[in-house]
Amino acid sequence: MNAVNSLLFVYSSDAAPVPDALRNAVGGGVDFSEAARATPRTMLSQAVALGAHEIVALMPEGVQDLVDALSEARGVLPCPLSLVSEPLERDCHEKLAALGVNAWMAIESLDAQSLDALRGRARARWARESALRTELDALRTRFDERKWIDRAKGLLMAARGIGEDEAFGLLRGAAMHANLRLGEVSRSVVEASRWADAINRAGQLRMLSQRLVRLSAQALAGIDAKRARVLRTQSTERVQDNFVHLAALELDETGARALAQALASWNALEMVLGMRISPQVLADIDAHADVLLLAAEALTGVLEASGARRALRIVNICGRQRMRAQRLAKDALLASTLSSSASRERLAPTMSEFESALLELEQAPLSSPDIRTALASARDEWLRLVRGVREIDTAEGRAALVRSSDALVETFDQLTASYEHSLQVLMS
Repeated sequence: MNAVNSLLFVYSSDAAPVPDALRNAVGGGVDFSEAARATPRTMLSQAVALGAHEIVALMPEGVQDLVDALSEARGVLPCPLSLVSEPLERDCHEKLAALGVNAWMAIESLDAQSLDALRGRARARWARESALRTELDALRTRFDERKWIDRAKGLLMAARGIGEDEAFGLLRGAAMHANLRLGEVSRSVVEASRWADAINRAGQLRMLSQRLVRLSAQALAGIDAKRARVLRTQSTERVQDNFVHLAALELDETGARALAQALASWNALEMVLGMRISPQVLADIDAHADVLLLAAEALTGVLEASGARRALRIVNICGRQRMRAQRLAKDALLASTLSSSASRERLAPTMSEFESALLELEQAPLSSPDIRTALASARDEWLRLVRGVREIDTAEGRAALVRSSDALVETFDQLTASYEHSLQVLMS
């Protein structure tokens, strides 16, 4: 280490004697016998580890090793690098310059004065390039932030039916309130929308698992069998589409594992759905559907569990109501068609859970005129579904059950989307 706080490594592939000019320029404090054994890779790693202010590489030969080491590093050097070496071809000069070597001179011209000049050029070029990199990084940051801001404005405009200026005002106000950059707030809005959609889609898997059983039971019982087959095909396609979207998420290890388990459960259910319907096949479909239900519930919980996504709980609560409506209709049909005591025993708890969640949604502060209207419609339809369950042994009761369960899915699909795109969720 010398007076200007530079870390100087001297490398020679054949351990050639260090020129007096370099010794005189460096002064004391450098063990050239050790430095002579340093490789370019060692030189670079030690320079980073020790926080070097400057690197001077003396290389009578083997410059390609330095080129390889710099290529592997794939990063900007932490300090100026001067190279004193054998004569170089033009393409080698260009490669070294592109890799961050700031100044070069031929070893045959080395003396103390020329070495000082070389190091001065290296420091000047490194400072200039560093300033340009800083400016470029700032431009990239502003460009990236602009993209997030534009996307967030679009989401708020669609969610609230407002203009661009008002949407921008909401973002700016939130940024000032939270003492964050506008780009950070905008990115959070976009992320909230993305994860709300993910929670919604994972929640749909719960509903679809029960709906597929209900539709299979309808087909077996001859209740609007043709329409049941069409809806079963559509439900299958919806499951597959949701898995495609969920697979595109950047999930952590826990989330990826939960998604894999849900997909495995679906593959098993899909195989049974392809069999000719019979009482035994219907029972197998129900068993596999319950496995998917549990896996989808676990996946939804994982997606919601992050601290930044707990505000999306309302989306999960609303989405779960779709599943409960389908499960209630399914269990009522299985209790009637297969005389399933297990299905009959689940009716009362499912009705209680649905009623409690509906009451929570009605009392939640996260609301709007459209949401309140939809909730009122959901309660009316829910009462009709309960009446259909109680009259399941009649043709009128079964028809009412099928109509109301489908209507509740549509209503809670709309409600979930309303919560998903509400201002409170997006700005949470």
